[in-house]
Amino acid sequence: MKHRILAALAAACIGGSGLLPAQNRDFKPDKEIVFKQFEKDPLELNIFLPEGWSAGDKRAAIVFFFGGGWVGGSPAQFYPHSRYFSSRGMVAVSAQYRTRSSHGTSPFECIADGKSAIRWIRQHAGELGIDPNRVAAGGGSAGGHVAAAAGVLDGLDEEGEDLAVSSMPNALALFNPVIDTTEKGYGAEKLGSRSVEASPAHHVRPGLPPAIVFHGTADSTVPYENVERFAAAMKKAGNRCELIPFAGRPHGFFNYSRSRISYTGAVWHADRFLASLGYLDGEPTVGRPGDPTW
Repeated sequence: MKHRILAALAAACIGGSGLLPAQNRDFKPDKEIVFKQFEKDPLELNIFLPEGWSAGDKRAAIVFFFGGGWVGGSPAQFYPHSRYFSSRGMVAVSAQYRTRSSHGTSPFECIADGKSAIRWIRQHAGELGIDPNRVAAGGGSAGGHVAAAAGVLDGLDEEGEDLAVSSMPNALALFNPVIDTTEKGYGAEKLGSRSVEASPAHHVRPGLPPAIVFHGTADSTVPYENVERFAAAMKKAGNRCELIPFAGRPHGFFNYSRSRISYTGAVWHADRFLASLGYLDGEPTVGRPGDPTW
């Protein structure tokens, strides 16, 4: 398996056409690899490789999870973000996970799949050319919940996986995330009696990954109060957590297809956050926001 993955990734970089300069490539992934098998619709990682990539690299990585209320959605939502961060030198991944519409699952299977994706990436760091100690996770809305759950919640792993390999990301970049799944936030009706169990806001403790959160102050789906409370709890516990408010922006403001201005602002701040952790070098290749809150 290891040699097949290595050969596939190498072909993506040194094959017939090779990698074009980042600014000339569209948002199509460089490679798609199955990381979790199911009889119906196995799950894939959509991988974006930086120019000059080789399997011997020790690059930082980021994996994104799409939004859709744990009901639907597509990894393509984060293809623009993934291509940007691969252009900056990271290995970027937009992951599939099971949803109610695709596999008839609950939010708990979404969490398990997110943890599986992070664990798989670490297990295959040698073929992916990444540093297993610099794996960030991000996502939007329910996908932000998947990423945050991997970073905050203990347990809820897929049965039979090697738990000696950590599924906790080393950093979090969350885009209007579902962070409180009780009646004070979003999703309580889908989780029933287990709503607190799945709520990152209720499980903050010392020693969690550094995080940055982007949220519209006019979000009517996930209340802005939720992320304010989460950020305050993270800081009180001694964790790093930056909250970037986007004034007057609604839910989903960060999507490339919805608002290039808000997309660019969020990407710029995420770039600076990841650079501060040593995941990126140099300056962002998108313009600096004139107003940090946009």
